[in-house]
Amino acid sequence: MYIRVKRMKATYFIQCDPTETALDQPVSNQRLVLMSTEEVLEDSKSLAEQKVENDAVVALTLRKDDNEFEDVDIPQPADFSIS
Repeated sequence: MYIRVKRMKATYFIQCDPTETALDQPVSNQRLVLMSTEEVLEDSKSLAEQKVENDAVVALTLRKDDNEFEDVDIPQPADFSIS
């Protein structure tokens, strides 16, 4: 299966298996959010357990200096205007 990981204007296409966990190596400074449900993916649960399906969109957020995570910031197609 494939999922799309987005952060700001970047998109990463990841090939994975439904039995894989969200982060096989826990990374304390990043967080993945399933956009269809706005749920934060848990490191210890598989993608299938968290209802991540083929072609899912997952947002990547990073920890800021104040120890909080940044907000999800993914431009929508309407945000891109043709001049």
